[in-house]
Amino acid sequence: MARKTKAAPAAEPPRRRRPRWLTALVAFAVCAAVAGGVAAYETVSDQAAERPVSSDEAARLALSRLNLYQASPVNVVLTADEGGGVRIQVEGVVDYRTHRGAGRYRSTGASGPLDHGLVVWDTGGLGLAPEPEGDQSPPWQQAEHVPRSGWSPRSYTADPLDAGLQLLTQLGADRPDNPVLLAQSGARWLGQDRIDGRSYDRFSGPRAQGAAPDGNRSPLTYWVDGDGSLRRVTMRMAGLGTPATVEFSGRNADAKLPEAPWLTG
Repeated sequence: MARKTKAAPAAEPPRRRRPRWLTALVAFAVCAAVAGGVAAYETVSDQAAERPVSSDEAARLALSRLNLYQASPVNVVLTADEGGGVRIQVEGVVDYRTHRGAGRYRSTGASGPLDHGLVVWDTGGLGLAPEPEGDQSPPWQQAEHVPRSGWSPRSYTADPLDAGLQLLTQLGADRPDNPVLLAQSGARWLGQDRIDGRSYDRFSGPRAQGAAPDGNRSPLTYWVDGDGSLRRVTMRMAGLGTPATVEFSGRNADAKLPEAPWLTG
């Protein structure tokens, strides 16, 4: 059951400020060039039209990033298209307490597998390394044994892989968001879906800064259950195909993430 959240004191509309994470995610999504795939799911909503979020829905959406933070480290799967028929997928773990992630990436094209390896990332950038042949251990364990010289680090670019990983680092937070400001920023209920037998409400995030009330919908969509747990996030771009997709599949208590290879010390 959703936690009741006390509404913020009333203020004049021109002085209201969008929560920082909302502005950051919208700005990031508008600037990044990303496309990807999303697993099939069952749409169960019997309402044809989207609508503004209710107070209960805004409260659950506001709790979703805190719940993700408290559940971390969490298992994640990122899927994105890189153009030319090439798709890349990252399976790994993210710890929102340290803002670090580690995983295994695979890229495939029309003719089959193209490349694979290890990837680590944080808020500052990412690093790639070859995956040890025959090693069946989790990618975060493999990453611990890669020497610093074995990584190829870089800052984030507009590359689909980079953009998806950068989005991933911003989804968890150590406090809930303000549900009143969430609703006023344009979050909307889009429908209800079942994923792996569980019911999730599908929400669009806030509109881009300066958009009219009936302007374009946010490029970010969230799937949140009745307890405020985040299951999926997609990010779409105008003129591109299937949106990049992030899937969360629960806590991984055993994961211990290595420091990013570009850090000194």
